[in-house]
Amino acid sequence: MWVEKRNVIVEMTLNFSIAIVRFAEELEKRKKFVIANQILRSGTSIGANVTEAQNAESKKDFIHKMKIATKEASETKYWLLICERSESYPFDQKLMDMVEQISKVLSRILTTTKKNILNADNDS
Repeated sequence: MWVEKRNVIVEMTLNFSIAIVRFAEELEKRKKFVIANQILRSGTSIGANVTEAQNAESKKDFIHKMKIATKEASETKYWLLICERSESYPFDQKLMDMVEQISKVLSRILTTTKKNILNADNDS
């Protein structure tokens, strides 16, 4: 029986994307359409890039896609901060905690992958 290996970052970003969709819907209910659109795009893009990286053509391609995911996470934090600091906007600390955790995992993945590439180059 073939069992697929659990991929923590894929699961984290998928769960985050679902939570972001719900949060964007809440923003839309409150007629906060511009921020809803921005946070929906950047928040779901994190997982899309992480998922795309799983089928990267090379380690450099993998790193590139994970860096894009990291940038999207940073942008999502920005939009969440806008919500936190704006009186008439909802804010969900759990989302901020989730995206910060995702950023930490992405950073570790990038550091490890770059280190592995350097080691492989030195072994050649």
